[in-house]
Amino acid sequence: MTPPATDHQSPAASNPGRVLVTGGGSGLGAAVVEAVLAAGGTPVVLDLDVSRVSGVKAFEVDVADRSAVEAAVREAGETLGGLDAVVTAAGIDRCGKLEDVPAEQWEKVLGVNLLGTVSTVRAALPYLLPVHGRVVTIASTLGIRAVADATAYCASKFGVVGFSHALAAETSGRIGVTTIIPGGMKTRFFDDRDERYKPQDDSRLNDPERVAAAILFALSQPTGCEVRQMLICHEEEGSWP
Repeated sequence: MTPPATDHQSPAASNPGRVLVTGGGSGLGAAVVEAVLAAGGTPVVLDLDVSRVSGVKAFEVDVADRSAVEAAVREAGETLGGLDAVVTAAGIDRCGKLEDVPAEQWEKVLGVNLLGTVSTVRAALPYLLPVHGRVVTIASTLGIRAVADATAYCASKFGVVGFSHALAAETSGRIGVTTIIPGGMKTRFFDDRDERYKPQDDSRLNDPERVAAAILFALSQPTGCEVRQMLICHEEEGSWP
């Protein structure tokens, strides 16, 4: 029997196209860049530190700086002749009790994790809307479950979840929006923490490459089909459920 005709590639064969990745200089963002390249796409990186980025276009940007983000996204879009997707993987944390974390550091977490996500998506919309592009925001298991000594991070990631859901409703039928909720990963994210806030057993941290593969799966869906939200973690993840 001849299979029915289809007007799109299968997800496994889909090229993700031109993908802007914030935080693409390390960790999950770097894994996404590699996954996009492996799938035949063209990544472009926005990161505060691009010293380890090679072979792809990169812009040194503090995503908490809205004007700088707008300029970089505009240049990236013009350089590539458009954008097909955005992945907002930039993120920081400042652990500690509310009264112990300096206000400027607490607010910087929101500036990077939440406002950086919003600024990047807003700046990219003029490129994404004409091509029915996709947005993949990176939340956290601490965006759906709160813990002590993480008020800034939880506030920012709960905000990313709410923003993403509202954006999906607002842009329904015009762009795709996926919220990725990863558990802890084996990255440099924990390096600058006080020892008491570092994972004591990294065997229960997921590989960022696995999360990147999930992101590519979301990007590979045919028009009209959406992965709206995906939680991905190590099978022994401690912050979920």
